[in-house]
Amino acid sequence: MTLFLVIAVVVLFFLVIFQIAKASEYVAVLKGEDISKKQSNKINGYLMVIFLVAGLFGVWYCNELLYSKTLLYVGSASVQGDKVDSMLEITLAVTGIVFIATQILLFWFSYKYQDKEDRKVFYFPHNTNLELLWTVVPAIVLTVLVVIGLRNWYSFTSEAPKDAQVIEVTGKQFGWIFRYPGADNQLGKKYYRNIDNASNSLGLVWDDAMSHDDIVTEQTVFVVKNKPCKFIIGSRDVIHDVGLSQFRLKMDAVPGIPTTMWFTPKYTTKEMAEKTGNPNFQYEISCDQMCGNGHYSMKGVIQVVTQEEFNEWQAKQKPYYFSAYPDKDPSNKVIPATAVDSSKHTTATINSTSIQKSNTKI
Repeated sequence: MTLFLVIAVVVLFFLVIFQIAKASEYVAVLKGEDISKKQSNKINGYLMVIFLVAGLFGVWYCNELLYSKTLLYVGSASVQGDKVDSMLEITLAVTGIVFIATQILLFWFSYKYQDKEDRKVFYFPHNTNLELLWTVVPAIVLTVLVVIGLRNWYSFTSEAPKDAQVIEVTGKQFGWIFRYPGADNQLGKKYYRNIDNASNSLGLVWDDAMSHDDIVTEQTVFVVKNKPCKFIIGSRDVIHDVGLSQFRLKMDAVPGIPTTMWFTPKYTTKEMAEKTGNPNFQYEISCDQMCGNGHYSMKGVIQVVTQEEFNEWQAKQKPYYFSAYPDKDPSNKVIPATAVDSSKHTTATINSTSIQKSNTKI
């Protein structure tokens, strides 16, 4: 209902403007073109000032109304994301100052220098100093912003600290697969021809002993608070993009070309839920690259936990190797039936012998 009301108001607004324009044409015909032109110039001049004030007020009001609904209001959830926020704040400050200054000059000049009978046009074809000013200054400012961006980018994609948690992230249509190294702290080899959705979704090479303790999960990934986390990113089919909006990071997932990035989470999921006032808060991992008809549904969850909670969770996980070879899973092994029968027979024999001895004594 609200949408239809807004559409009706907008349509009505344009109809009023159209009718005013038509009425102005009729007035011009009745009063004469010169008189009408002077009146139109004066009206347009005042409208320019009104539009300037209303427009700047609208920008301020929208910021006040909607800022709390943006990710900037909560702040970054990673140490590296703070640098991105800082870069964005600098960019908004620079472009905001330029925007306000240019809009004020644009609309004020339209009012101040409107056409009048006693005013002559001043022909101003060229000024070298002005052209140097508006070319060199923006070039310097933009260069500084680009340098800041490149510096941050290289820090995110550089080699992660040696004690970093390593997780492999693989995109597929339409979901995420995560792999953690086991006790050896090494990820095993994989080969795309080994991919089997039933028992080997990543194509792990079982001949490689380092893959036998790797842990594989889907859709939800666990990372540790205040510990650097390195994502080794790839794709199983088409190009995807790992988007970590709360952490202010993103990286393409390209088939056959692993990419990396690392970050350090600052708040656990529980802490961020309290910080945002949303008890159902979840860190999201999204696909920021159009990847097919189900692109909209390609969403994963990042659970940021303490080291103790992660250790407890990891201890409950089974190596993915046992999905392909369940017979090698120690938890699936049972006592052979022959052993059970033998123990029963022995017990029965002992009981029978005891009874016979008892009868003999009697």
